[in-house]
Amino acid sequence: MLFIHNEVVEDILNMEDCIAAQESAFRDLAEGKATHRPRSDIYAPCEREDGYYRWGTMEGCSGGYLAIRMKSDIMTWPRAEDGSWTEDKYCMEPGTYCGLIMLFSAMNGEPLAFINDGVLQHMRVGGGGGIGAKYLARENSSTVGMLGSGGMARTYLQAFCAVRGITKVKVYSPTKANRESYASEMSRRLNIAVEPVDNPEEAVRGVDIVSSCTDSMASTLDAEWLSKGQHVTMLGPMEISKEVLGRVDIKISQGSSGLDISSKGTEKGIGHSPMAWVAGSKDERKRLPAKQEDFNFIVDFPNFGDLLKDPTIGRTDQDQITFYHNMGNQGLQFSSVGGLVYEKALKAKVGRNVPTEWFLQDIRD
Repeated sequence: MLFIHNEVVEDILNMEDCIAAQESAFRDLAEGKATHRPRSDIYAPCEREDGYYRWGTMEGCSGGYLAIRMKSDIMTWPRAEDGSWTEDKYCMEPGTYCGLIMLFSAMNGEPLAFINDGVLQHMRVGGGGGIGAKYLARENSSTVGMLGSGGMARTYLQAFCAVRGITKVKVYSPTKANRESYASEMSRRLNIAVEPVDNPEEAVRGVDIVSSCTDSMASTLDAEWLSKGQHVTMLGPMEISKEVLGRVDIKISQGSSGLDISSKGTEKGIGHSPMAWVAGSKDERKRLPAKQEDFNFIVDFPNFGDLLKDPTIGRTDQDQITFYHNMGNQGLQFSSVGGLVYEKALKAKVGRNVPTEWFLQDIRD
């Protein structure tokens, strides 16, 4: 059994392979050859009076691998002086995080690997956004408007460059130093022009691909900023307002959630959680953010499998505004990309060996 750290994942995983692995798994899902359980979360009071503990899991099975992704976070929902509202997290102390992928063989049940989820998480989400652009953005798309300058904004741009001939990017994030650092790094890394701009409208207007990659608890762009022919995608469930969705001509989701939000004891839309089980007294629950009207994690759009079966539900002319809801197949993304990383690690003979027998027992479970 292997323990595969972030440094190894970063060294062996490239965006083109990440996109291909997911695309194959999504096709298998549409054909009934793969399956998944989307993300669900458990909330409980923590030691912070302004926060809550959150445990999240998601699972998928594809290509002979089963993966479960697990994360353990202390959650807060801070408001900045400028009025912006975000979701923040850490494990034990700010700046450290605990997220793990456990990979199993679906052939004989063998535990195969533990994988740090940091790099793989960013790559699988960015790769998902790349699949949306591959199928919905105009083929001659060359410009990107990026809202956000964090790790996800980096992998989304990598993915767009992998599927389209991107030459110019405008990036906005509230902190000037962050957007300037992003522009400098990504222009050098991808050999394209990346320009930091002073407001989100400037980033969105006139580009071919609009991408919002933030942890915002509110919408990040206005519908009136959009123009004919653009392709729009996002990271968080609250970044895209109903007004923006109303302006869009074509809406495709990555996958259906498969979640029964009417189940007893479950709640929808706590923070960025699609489905949650919550513990705590009435007073303790006041720490949680109010549910937002524009919560777009669970949608009823046609999904990627539907698009594969009937391409006419996608872009059919150059003037349509398309939208890809980059959520739904999370568990499947971890099994497909996790399996790919495991195979690459074996081939490269990297990762730390852990005795498999530590995870086996002779007592029937």
